[in-house]
This record gives sequence, C-alpha cells and structure tokens, in this order.
Amino acid sequence: MARVYNFSAGPAILPEEVLQEAAVEMLDYKGSGMSVMEMSHRSKVFESIIKETEADLRKLMSIPDNYKVLFLQGGASQQFAMIPMNLMKNRKAAYIITGEWSKKAYEEGKNYGEVTEVASSADENFSYIPDCSNLDIPEDADYLYMCENNTIYGTKYQKLPDSKGHTLVADVSSCFLSEPVAVSDYGIIYGGVQKNIGPAGVVIVIIREDLIPEECLPGTPTMLKYKTHAKAESLYNTPPAYGIYICGKVFKWLLKKGGLAEMKAYNEKKAAVLYDYLDQSRLFQGNVRKEDRSLMNVTFATGSAELDDMFVKEAKAAGLDNLKGYRTVGGMRASIYNAMPIEGVEKLVEFMKDFEAKHGRP
Repeated sequence: MARVYNFSAGPAILPEEVLQEAAVEMLDYKGSGMSVMEMSHRSKVFESIIKETEADLRKLMSIPDNYKVLFLQGGASQQFAMIPMNLMKNRKAAYIITGEWSKKAYEEGKNYGEVTEVASSADENFSYIPDCSNLDIPEDADYLYMCENNTIYGTKYQKLPDSKGHTLVADVSSCFLSEPVAVSDYGIIYGGVQKNIGPAGVVIVIIREDLIPEECLPGTPTMLKYKTHAKAESLYNTPPAYGIYICGKVFKWLLKKGGLAEMKAYNEKKAAVLYDYLDQSRLFQGNVRKEDRSLMNVTFATGSAELDDMFVKEAKAAGLDNLKGYRTVGGMRASIYNAMPIEGVEKLVEFMKDFEAKHGRP
C-alpha cells in the first residue's frame, strides 16, 4: 500500500528519508551487530548517539552554553508538574491560557502554589492570541507560563509576551524547530517530540542552568528534579533511547535542509497554499483570527457537521488521512509539520476544491 499524506497532530509525519535510514540500520547500527532498540544506554555506541544528537540540536537552535539540554520521558504533560516543583520558590506563578494544554498546565500548577491567570482567549473558544504586551504579573511570581503554538485550535504567538523580567517558560511541542528562536529569551523552552521531531516517548527540555535548583518543593520525586537529569546528562535512568536516535536523524535532516531559517520559509510557503484557498473559499472557513494563525496546525470547517464528517471520510479514501478536528473544536485540522511536503498540502487543496464544487454554496 502506498504511503498516505498524514495530517495527524501527533504522533505525526516523519521525514521519509529518516524512516528509510532507520530501516536500513534496524538490524545493525553502524557495524555494532545490533539495533539501537536493543542497545545498552551505557554503551559507548549509544553515548556517541546522544552526544551527537545534543550537539546537532545546539547547532540548529544556537543554544547558549549556559543552557542544559535534557532528553526526558513523561511527555509535555509531565512538565506541567515538574516545572512548578522545580521553579516555584515563592509558590507563585502566572499563566496565559490559550488552549487545552496551557489550561491543563495551569490546573496542575494549582497543586503547588498560587497561580494567576494573567490573560486568556477562552471567551472566543481560543480562536486568537490575547494581547500580552502589558500583563498584570504578580511581582513575586516565579515564572510566566505560555503554550506558544496551540495544536488543537491552530493559533500561534507571533511575538513573545512581555514577561516584565520574570522567567518565561514555554511549551513549544507543536512548533518545535519550525522556525528560528532566540533561546535566551526563555528560562525554559520544552516540548514533546511526537509532533514535529520524532516518535512519541521523548520530551526535550532546554533550561537555563541557574534555574536548576539544588532544592525543589518538599516531596518532589528524584526523577522529577531537573538536577537529577542535568547531572547525569539525561542518563540517570534508561532513557527513551530509540526515540532519541530518531530525533538525532531528524536534526541532521534539518541541518541538511539548511537549518531553521530555511525551514520557516518552507513552512510559510506551505501554509500559504492552504490559507490562501481558505480565504477565498465559499464553503470552508478558517477558525482562527488571521494574525494569529499557526503555520503548523490549520483548523477549518464547513459549518455543517454532516459535511465535515463526509469530508474527513472521503479525504481518507483519497489518501489524505487524520484530518478530523479535535472534539472541542470540531471540523477539520490539517497539521502540516516540517516533514509534510508541499505536494501534500497541494493535494489537500485540490481535494477541497473538488469537494466544494460538489457540495459548496452557490
């Protein structure tokens, strides 16, 4: 069976070139006589894999020397607790609520201290990014938390909030490595890799060294202390070894593509194909305010639940898979991450045009 165009929000599409390389190395990684899947994480071979993977990520993102890179487990959701456990010295934090995941992080933060909602777009079902230029952040807040790209709703911050000197913590799971970032603008920048980098099971945390505390909140498990993993260079326990290996291959693929500036230009070109069509369509409407649109997750609908269901079913039959929108939004969602070729987006738009010709409004 031919490969489909996979528009899933995550686990999501990976570069075909990376999958082919991994397939070649599946039984024997570089003459080791074994797969990375069955390799000891204490071996010299895996040590070289994880070190090279970190070095390539540092190169891609121009990560300053005073930031640690951690390859962890538990996904982005575990960070909702790990962040306050490690950073809440004053037991206070500020959160911007722009979707399901920042809302869940906010609710989790309540378990550890006093959390303040300083901005939200819940009033319009998270269809926009609120003004974050003059937030009322408590002076003694330990950090300001944001989710930079909202996978479910298809919104993206085009400018970072003014944190007013507070540590900025950002979940970038669904826009990770889609564009250049100034890492030094953040205290912590983190994300699950299963959307834009690798297979599910790895979360990457990039944290400024001075934020790694000697002491966390009382009762913090050893495994949930950043210090534990920073000291052990992500090898305190058995890491998600095969996932890290695939991430490393994706990093090399991105470097070969020209890096993050080139990737951003390509992503803008891809997204424009779909957004330009949505802007003139009489049947399909985008769900997000134009200035807040994501390059990674494009949400849209026909206005009819019946037509939406028909579209998703017929699209799947045409080799355009995983277009159903999240349950709180409905409609459709096309996740067009780095590995989605522009041809996939063009095929989607071609299918949408045909569907509109059959079912569109006069």
